Amino acid sequence: SNLHTRDFHMASLTALEDGADRLEQLKQLSKILAASIDSCDSMRDLAALSRQYRETIREIDALENGEDADDSLAAIILRHRQPEAD
Repeated sequence: SNLHTRDFHMASLTALEDGADRLEQLKQLSKILAASIDSCDSMRDLAALSRQYRETIREIDALENGEDADDSLAAIILRHRQPEAD
């Protein structure tokens, strides 16, 4: 049953990719992840799906607020790479 559900969702994401923008793809991915979380029986898989869902929701929020999530992530990485001034 899980495999059938996953196949259906993956097909709908693949079909969306052709004409969809990044925000539409992320919204579809969030629906797929939510459905996968609802039907997940493995605690290990549930943890990974939950992390991915949170990251996807964050990226959707950033895009809807006019931010580029990739730029935000790059800024955080650069901030951590720079040595602190004494």
